[in-house]
Amino acid sequence: MLRQLLVGAVASTCNIAIHGLVMATVVQISSRIADAKAPRWIILTVETASIATVPVLMAAHVLEVLVWSLAYAIVGAAPAGADPVYFAFVNYTTLGYGDVTPVEHWRLLGPITAMNGVLLFGWSTAVIFEVLRRTAKRGD
Repeated sequence: MLRQLLVGAVASTCNIAIHGLVMATVVQISSRIADAKAPRWIILTVETASIATVPVLMAAHVLEVLVWSLAYAIVGAAPAGADPVYFAFVNYTTLGYGDVTPVEHWRLLGPITAMNGVLLFGWSTAVIFEVLRRTAKRGD
């Protein structure tokens, strides 16, 4: 069990670092745009802020899923013949089809992955709200 917790902690920490860098960059860029005295044609609307922010956050989540799939591949957590990327996506998003289950001695990684995904999705939601709040405030 200690090995599972250690692998889970390492993968989660990598993902938190990735997410932190992406989130800080998104908020910093949106703050600069919101605070800028830009010409009227450059004004960022709530719609364009959403269109710009959400794909960046989705890309961050895909990268984080790849971190989990790499961890699964390294330790052999996915059963033989299973795609580790698919397995990581199912766990990270808490989709839980049940068509692929981890090998017995790595079964704790699934819930750890799900916990990491839920927390990072919540963080993304908070950042989307903040970007939209700053954008809407600028329009006032």
